[in-house]
Amino acid sequence: MHPEPTSSIPLKRLLAGLEGCRLQGDENLAVTGVAYHSGEVIPGGVFVALKGVRTDGRRFVAEAIANGAAAIVSEQELEVPAGLTNVRVNQARLALAHISAAFYGHPSRELVLVGITGTNGKTSTSYLLEAILSNAGRQVGVLGTVNYRALAETWPAPVTTPESLDLQRLLRAMRSRGVSHVVMEVSSHALDLRRVDRTAFDVGVFTNLSQDHLDYHRNLDDYFAAKARLFLELLANGSGAPGLAVLNLDDPRGEELRAQVRVPCLTYGCHPKSQVRPLSHRFHPQGIEARLASPAGEVMIDSRLVGPFNLANILAAAATALGLGLSPQEVSRGIAALSGVPGRLERFGPAGGPGVFVDYAHTPDALAQALGALQQLDFARIITVFGCGGDRDRKKRPLMGTAAALSHLVVVTSDNPRGEEPLAIIREIEPGLAAAGLARISGAAAGKGERGYLLIPDRREAIRLAISLARPGDAVLVAGKGHENYQIWGSERRHFDDREEVTLGLKECHG
Repeated sequence: MHPEPTSSIPLKRLLAGLEGCRLQGDENLAVTGVAYHSGEVIPGGVFVALKGVRTDGRRFVAEAIANGAAAIVSEQELEVPAGLTNVRVNQARLALAHISAAFYGHPSRELVLVGITGTNGKTSTSYLLEAILSNAGRQVGVLGTVNYRALAETWPAPVTTPESLDLQRLLRAMRSRGVSHVVMEVSSHALDLRRVDRTAFDVGVFTNLSQDHLDYHRNLDDYFAAKARLFLELLANGSGAPGLAVLNLDDPRGEELRAQVRVPCLTYGCHPKSQVRPLSHRFHPQGIEARLASPAGEVMIDSRLVGPFNLANILAAAATALGLGLSPQEVSRGIAALSGVPGRLERFGPAGGPGVFVDYAHTPDALAQALGALQQLDFARIITVFGCGGDRDRKKRPLMGTAAALSHLVVVTSDNPRGEEPLAIIREIEPGLAAAGLARISGAAAGKGERGYLLIPDRREAIRLAISLARPGDAVLVAGKGHENYQIWGSERRHFDDREEVTLGLKECHG
């Protein structure tokens, strides 16, 4: 799914409107392609030198030229061979977004594009909205954490939100295949790194904000500022008119955004001032029933998703769909059609045995919400297996422990250790468990049903142990990785799928 334009485009057309660029060379150069990896440069192409966390694109200019680059775009002045065009810009990432959108003919202007941002709920909300739109006859594409998909095709998702060049290429390919609506998860990294600049969003959705990614952002305010860019700077549709902001009033940051945005707003949540809100609702083991108020009339909900946090996701998707002009009946039918979301409280286990759930929860708030949902389903005990990623926000590790202590038994294990020792990560989780009143116990004590926590660094062993300790009527939550099918050790990515391990564990322990 990587079509290139069939004809070259003059460089001056790609640069038109990009403020602060200084060109040395041929502005009428016929550009055949755009690349930010030197190995992907084609003869006659433009190479944009980006400065990354670990390397600087300027180091690869010579390779790009050897591969046929006819123009180099960078923030610094470079010495290039005679005959090559050199373009200096103030921000290389913005320049890449600008050039990429122009090179692919601004595909977002031909699509109805919804961007969903927030700490938690982006993926589930995108699946719900996809179901609503598809069942209403729209041709839908999705760019998100689980995968990228359009109509009947699916591609792996290396990152939640693609780099700007890859994004514009994907949007053009989707439009060429007949897609009319695209639902896109927009990460804070993508907003901060300008991957979605020069992209026309018809709707921006804010789900919530809680602690995450503080290994990248300096603090929560910076994290929020990155998210807010979608609503304060980028929200405009293909005709240049303001887009619609769909905001969660149950989150204080949603209220903050509502006070700042200068575009039309539609609010949702249980807050009494929310425009889309539940008039009544009931949580049960098979899902959620609710009756929603909205400016378009009442919306009846019968969903197979479980738990209060999924009611919030349903409200977000319903508000967005109504904001796009769909009817309450279309919203109801679409939500009822979605059976589940991969790795989001995905249930396994035989009838009469323990319920085992795999969930992506990897923030304190998400873990607490997942456990809160299971507590409402009247399980006798909840056993939680979780860990924290290495080389990531260390401050959230004890907070994850505190959230996990809502369980009867916690098995602390490895997530993606990356460059850290698994046991060192686990040791930084323990204070949160202790602060919540949970003590470390022996395996024998756990086998007798005592409350507490265990340390099992091997994730496969931890999952097997938790399932073996679960009795009929108990729930096991395996949290942190959800749909992911790998573990990262050092720089190596090894196959590991919680869902596969759970299936094998259930077979071994419960037939």
